[in-house]
Amino acid sequence: MSLPRRTLLQTGAALAAGLALPAPARAASPVYRRGNDADPETLDPHKTSTVAEAHILRDLFEGLLTYDNRGTIIPGMAERWTVSDDRLTYRFHLRPDGRWSNGDAVTAEDFLFSLRRILDPKTAAKYAEVLFPIRGAAAVNAGEQPPETLAVAAPEARTLEIGLAEPVPYLLELLTHQTSLPVHRPSLERWGDAFARPGNLVSNGPYALVDWVPNDRITLTKNPHYRDAAAIPIERVDVIPTPDLAAAVRRYAGREIDSLSDLPADQIASLTQRFGTQVQLGPGLGLLAIAFNLRKEPFGDVRVRRALSIAIDREFLADIVWGQTMAPAYSFCPPGLDNALPPPLLPGREDGPIDREEEALRLLAEAGYGPGNPLAIEYRFNVTDNNRNTAIALADAWRGIGVETRFVSTDAKTHFAYLRDGGTFDLARMSWVADYSDPQNFLFLLRTGNDGFNAGRWSNPGFDGLLTRAAGERDVQARARMLFDAEKIVLDELPWLPLLHYRSKALVSPRLHGMHPNIRNVAPTRYLRLDP
Repeated sequence: MSLPRRTLLQTGAALAAGLALPAPARAASPVYRRGNDADPETLDPHKTSTVAEAHILRDLFEGLLTYDNRGTIIPGMAERWTVSDDRLTYRFHLRPDGRWSNGDAVTAEDFLFSLRRILDPKTAAKYAEVLFPIRGAAAVNAGEQPPETLAVAAPEARTLEIGLAEPVPYLLELLTHQTSLPVHRPSLERWGDAFARPGNLVSNGPYALVDWVPNDRITLTKNPHYRDAAAIPIERVDVIPTPDLAAAVRRYAGREIDSLSDLPADQIASLTQRFGTQVQLGPGLGLLAIAFNLRKEPFGDVRVRRALSIAIDREFLADIVWGQTMAPAYSFCPPGLDNALPPPLLPGREDGPIDREEEALRLLAEAGYGPGNPLAIEYRFNVTDNNRNTAIALADAWRGIGVETRFVSTDAKTHFAYLRDGGTFDLARMSWVADYSDPQNFLFLLRTGNDGFNAGRWSNPGFDGLLTRAAGERDVQARARMLFDAEKIVLDELPWLPLLHYRSKALVSPRLHGMHPNIRNVAPTRYLRLDP
């Protein structure tokens, strides 16, 4: 069972205190050349929305809480916190040595201003809904209430209070997210939208922004005012965008880059053979699945859905089609989530191919399909090489039980818009990467009325009721059991057929130390060390 400890909720362990004033970086100090998925659109934390941006912001800024290099939530600007008995009020006590990169003190007022700013509809934040558990946040973001009505207060310079509408056991993780990072109000008021540019950006994290050459590199240097600056080994980071993964691998091989945050899936086997343990694969917070259109027959028949699920060789998809960059999914939620029991698993996963085929044929026959009346289906997916290869492998597996498959493929934007807008389909590729490590961030996808994600329009009152009860449950273990039961309903009815769980994948130079694959795929530079 992976449940947060009461001691963690009640009081965060304080990190080392005291203002650190290290000597300037020496010219001979090694530069960490960090490959990153893409150039950021912006470094304004409240207007970012991508993982590539989050990697950079994790070095530049620090929220109330943050992560270490194993993906563990640890104290950040808050040295400790308490939670009310009803779990609706969190009080955070900020450390006395928190400083912005210009030397200004970090105060509770900075967080109050920042939380109001991101939820203000004038900011047009793409990710504001992450903070909707804060009482009043949704109304503020919709323009129905002014930002001042948000349930956040700063009663003292180093005390911040956050109120919730209902208990949220994953609130601490939400407060590590880029949406909850503070911004330096005087800089914003002076520079406006240009406050996040080199020369203007004032940050409160381990590093400060020095330069940004689009499509080339972003240069960060150690923030001398950060509390642990003297203990941070790496003085300078060059963040290098690597959208062309094949080219990035060549640059890595030429020692132009010290680590890559993503790898071409079709090269994993050859890369592992070439680089050995420098290839790091870890768990991930993502799901690849197939949605059934339950408004269209025969996909409302659970026997048909189960037959199609049983016929799939998930190990083949993970190992051969995706080159081990994905893991077989026998549950809806990935294993290892916080606030969760080990997830329920699909039945028959240990059966051999012949047994699975016989069971699938039996279910189809019961549903009225067989050699004289073959089932014909249409599978929709967004085009990539891996998605196309997956579709071919699925069709081949279903051919073995007498199912005829045809494809409809479009670009990703068209594909997901079509599903979101209620387009007609039989089966469709769906994918989801969670924003936080909690079963709720997967299960909510299938709630009645969530038509943007629940494309097949599945509705189950028992499932909805469990999610509603879990949302109001104050006991974390009781909540975990409710979410387990909700996921079991999903696996019994299969409105979505889980195929694969995402993995993180990276190349890490032998001279770089401190990177550990983890479910959150985080590796803050402050915890890394680079050999000369």
